[in-house]
Amino acid sequence: MRSLLLGRYDTAGRFQYTGRTTTLPQAAGRTVAALLTPADSGHPWTGWSFSAGWGTRESLDVTLVRPELVVEVDVDIARDASSRWRHPARWHRPRPDLTPADIHDSAPLSGAA
Repeated sequence: MRSLLLGRYDTAGRFQYTGRTTTLPQAAGRTVAALLTPADSGHPWTGWSFSAGWGTRESLDVTLVRPELVVEVDVDIARDASSRWRHPARWHRPRPDLTPADIHDSAPLSGAA
């Protein structure tokens, strides 16, 4: 696993894309991969393509997983119009002690998908 696509639930219960991490250290990639479960059909991001980098037309090879694992990341405060982080998040650690319902943010997500 090289990086994570990050999301969280908005106030209407929709799972929204918020950004992605920088490249994970190999040990962290193995650790988090062991905590993830492949997504069932109907994942909210099914059919989406994600750019491999700013200004590139290359797409990431993505494996969708169940949006259940909470991870701790460090982000700067810059967000785009859809409340997505403008810069990659820096990975810290998995938080299996938390659920997505435990996560709150002072800047609410918009309804844009």
